[in-house]
Amino acid sequence: LTTAALFAGFYSIVAAMKGLFDVAAIAIFIAMIADSLDGRVARMTNTQSLFGAQYDSLSDMVSFGIAPALVLYSWSLSYLGKLGWLASFLFVAAAALRLARFNTQSHDKRYFQGLPSTSAAGFMASIVWVVSYYEVPGYEVAPFVMLIAIIVAALMVSMIRYHSFKAIDLRGRVPFMTAVIAVLLLTALAWYPPEILFIAFCIYVMSGPIVTLRQIRKMRKLRHSHSAKSSYNNMNTT
Repeated sequence: LTTAALFAGFYSIVAAMKGLFDVAAIAIFIAMIADSLDGRVARMTNTQSLFGAQYDSLSDMVSFGIAPALVLYSWSLSYLGKLGWLASFLFVAAAALRLARFNTQSHDKRYFQGLPSTSAAGFMASIVWVVSYYEVPGYEVAPFVMLIAIIVAALMVSMIRYHSFKAIDLRGRVPFMTAVIAVLLLTALAWYPPEILFIAFCIYVMSGPIVTLRQIRKMRKLRHSHSAKSSYNNMNTT
């Protein structure tokens, strides 16, 4: 499965070189599916190893760092000259830093620190797919794509927390409404895949800053309440 993800990432680069940008975007999504399955299968079959973890990280670097950056450059950013390839490099460097930090730090199962490289690649691939689907030339949206690539690169190396969804227990019973919502989402995805994927990744990318701002506000409220209580207690003792 890790090799399948690596193959899909490499094929995405080849498709972009041939001008098949929608196919290149789809290949990145296929790499995401294979990458999400390899760890689960390793845990289910009890075949986890240090070699597998390192191989998975190298595969992620190709499929979710180099591949989306080259697809963006071939499709749109090449029209901006030096600024275009510098923006592509920033995306690659941010993905490498994000993966290195993930491999060396302890993890909270509920949250990721920084935007995951897989989600960043999926978001950029969804942009390529939806714009290509509506037959908009890449050079018309090149400045917008460059700005988005820089913002996504900054989110990858930031301290902003994103939900990991690893705490969800799929082995237990699933509520009926959850099953209904899943069916509706799958139906919408099958009917309008570029638009639904673009909307889904937009929501996830924006969820990190929103969750972080809420947590900062909660911390400030707690500090204000603690300081108010301490000052009130000091006045009573006086």
